[in-house]
Amino acid sequence: MKAGLNQSTQLKQELKINPRLYQAMDLLYMPLLDLQQHLKQELLNNPFLDMVEPDEDEEEEGAETTETSAEEQKEKKEEDENEIDWENILLDGFDAGGRREEHEEKEYYEPVTVAERDLGDHLRDQIQLLDLNPRQLMLADEFLGNINEDGYLDCSLEDILAGINDVIRQTAEEMDRDPDEAPYYAPQEAEEMLRVVQSLDPAGVGARDLRECLMLQLKDAGLEHSVPYRLVRDCFEELIAHRWSEISKRFGISPADVQRAADEIAKLDPKPGLLYSSAGDNYIIPDLIVEKIDGKYHVFLNDANLPRLKLSKAYQEIARDKKKFEGESKEFISNKLNSANWMIQAIEQRRQTMLKVMNYIVDRQRDFFEKGVQYLKPLTLREVAEVINMHESTVSRVTNEKFVQTPRGVLPLKFFFSSGLSTTDGEDVSARGIKDQIQKLVQNEDPKHPLTDQAIVNILKQNGVNIARRTVAKYRDQLGVLSARMRKRV
Repeated sequence: MKAGLNQSTQLKQELKINPRLYQAMDLLYMPLLDLQQHLKQELLNNPFLDMVEPDEDEEEEGAETTETSAEEQKEKKEEDENEIDWENILLDGFDAGGRREEHEEKEYYEPVTVAERDLGDHLRDQIQLLDLNPRQLMLADEFLGNINEDGYLDCSLEDILAGINDVIRQTAEEMDRDPDEAPYYAPQEAEEMLRVVQSLDPAGVGARDLRECLMLQLKDAGLEHSVPYRLVRDCFEELIAHRWSEISKRFGISPADVQRAADEIAKLDPKPGLLYSSAGDNYIIPDLIVEKIDGKYHVFLNDANLPRLKLSKAYQEIARDKKKFEGESKEFISNKLNSANWMIQAIEQRRQTMLKVMNYIVDRQRDFFEKGVQYLKPLTLREVAEVINMHESTVSRVTNEKFVQTPRGVLPLKFFFSSGLSTTDGEDVSARGIKDQIQKLVQNEDPKHPLTDQAIVNILKQNGVNIARRTVAKYRDQLGVLSARMRKRV
């Protein structure tokens, strides 16, 4: 075969996603607050978008529409014929076509977090109040830099000494001094500084493990000679395993006294540093509201504070005289007008999609709203998608990070979706409802004779639920409930 260049033609089908389709997916995914900020940014970027004022006279707007000229009505008809069916695009995920291939460059601003005081700031304030010399302050700062947000010392004293002494050695070399004669820190200084750091507030800070953290808190409370302190110091492993009998024989006290001491230890904070965590409070604003009116459940969108968009009349008047514009000006106006039209339609599509999904959830989970979580039925994204004639990924975006205010509290939309188990009557019951039953059984059990996993299986079978023991054990672990041996009281 001769080497050379050749040309050939080939026909093939290819799926392309329009940039605006990506934006439509983002709009479905956005929670209410994010969407509110996004629309405010769009109002700044696009002059053809305007806000609908609450007191706007709709009748006047309707009268102006009636008086439009025949030429304007003809232009509007042509625009409607050329309009893309965004509903089908959002449902099926296909290419939006080549009529709107323009991709507008937009400026996006990265949100800047506001500096907040954290555990490190709280500890440094206390260090500054102590009578420490500059050498001690330098070592203290090294310690504070290695305390994590839980309040624990992340590394050993040897690592801290190695790190700060390495800095001293490098400084001596830069100053042309003999590194061997540098004022290195000794292990005794590190031990003394550790005691200083562990004396700071909150009690337990600077501990190297959970055992030391609990001992520091008990010591701070003046319980250094108490039974709880001795248990943590001398038999921590047995304490964690709830081996009350072994501990009682070892210390010569009754199992009841051991358990009372363990109850006192359980009141201590295993992560004292989180008291000064810099994480802020997360406030939830529900995207949807479900209310019961005259015996029927109604779904509303909680978008009263969301900017309602419309096309700006002033810029529409400018755009109508197309003879005045040509070249870049004409392209700019066309792009911005199309973008404004698309945004209004996409927001409306988002509203309708969310209402469809939530209305079906309300119909499917009516027993939950009437009777409680035990009556929650199994539900999947695929089931909702098939009923409302949408793609499963679309339903997933609609329900992700969205919340609904119901007569039973503010809940994430994902709450209503869970796998199911069968009953002896052939009906389905939600896994979330089973977990709720298990939790209530454990809460109401006799502490001296806690229910085993097999006992819970037998009780659920009496209630008509077919479930395996390993499934009960899995659900119990997910609920954070200990095994029967660990829950037993003496």
